[in-house]
Amino acid sequence: MHVNDRHVLLLFLDGVGLGSADPESNPFVTAHLPHLTKLFGSAWYVNGRGRIQTNRATLVPTDANLDVPHRPQSATGQATILTGRNVPQEVGAHIGPWPTDDIYTILREGTIFNAVSNAGGHAVFLNPYPQRYFDAIARGRRNYSAIPFAAVQAGLPLLTEQDLRNGAAVSPGFTNRGWREQLGVTDMPLLTPHEAGVRMAHLAQAHHFAFVEHWPTDFAGHRGPFTQATATLELIDAVIGGLLAAWDEERGLLIITSDHGNIEEKQHGKHTRNPVPTILLGNNHRESAEIVHNLTDISRVIQYHLGIEP
Repeated sequence: MHVNDRHVLLLFLDGVGLGSADPESNPFVTAHLPHLTKLFGSAWYVNGRGRIQTNRATLVPTDANLDVPHRPQSATGQATILTGRNVPQEVGAHIGPWPTDDIYTILREGTIFNAVSNAGGHAVFLNPYPQRYFDAIARGRRNYSAIPFAAVQAGLPLLTEQDLRNGAAVSPGFTNRGWREQLGVTDMPLLTPHEAGVRMAHLAQAHHFAFVEHWPTDFAGHRGPFTQATATLELIDAVIGGLLAAWDEERGLLIITSDHGNIEEKQHGKHTRNPVPTILLGNNHRESAEIVHNLTDISRVIQYHLGIEP
C-alpha cells in the first residue's frame, strides 16, 4: 500500500503529563497559555477531565504506563511511540534514558520512519545536531537516544548546524537561543516563537511525515526553578500559535504527545504515572482520536492518516 498525499507532524514533548489543579505543584496552572486554552478551554491540562473534543482538535488522555509497574521512562516510552509495540512489556521494565541492546534491536526491526519510507513516502526528523555530537558518536563516547537512532536505522540523515542556518531544521528549543547560549554558536540566527512555529509547519508540510523532539520540558521537570518550568510551557504555547497559523488542516494532521509525565508535578522532580496529553488537530482528528488509548496507538494513527496498512 502506498502513502497518500496527506502529511503528519508529530511534535514530541518529553516529560509532559496531565496533573492536578494545584498552582504550587503544576506549572500549567500558573502559565499563560492562550493558544492551547483557546483550543480546549480552561484547565484542559487537569488529570481526570477525560477526552476534550472541539471543532478543531481533540485532546486524549493517553496511558504511558502500558501495564508495567513503576514510573515510565524515556527510552521505552519513545520506542513505543516510534514502533507501535509495547516496548516496556517486551523488555520487562520501563527503561531510560538510554536504550539498552534489546531496545535498539526492537528499533532496528522497524519504526514509523521505516513504515512511511517503505510505502514510498518522505519522512524527516527535523532536529539538528552540532558537529560535536557526530564526533562523539563516531568515537564511541556517546550513544544514540531512541529517536535519532530510529531515524538513522531507517536511512534518514541527521540534520546539522548548517541545516539550521539554512532554515531547514527545527531546534529542540525552537528559537535557536540554546545554540547561542549552550553551544557557543553566537551567530546562529534567532527566531521568535511564532516564527519557529511557522517554520515547523512549512518544513513538515514538505514531507509526508515529520518528527520534532522537544526535550527541555523534561529537563525543566527534573531540575531548575518553578518559574523556568512555567516559562518553558509558555514558550511551547507561543510556538504552537505560529504552528497553528500556518498548518494545512485540510490535508495535515498535527499530533502532539509525550512519553511520560514529569513537568506537571514539579514538587518532586521525578517522572509520574499520570496520563500524557495527546493532541490531534486537523484532518480527521475526531476519527484519529478514536484510535488513541495508549502510546502504542500513536504509530497506528500516523499510518491510518497516511493510508498505510499497519
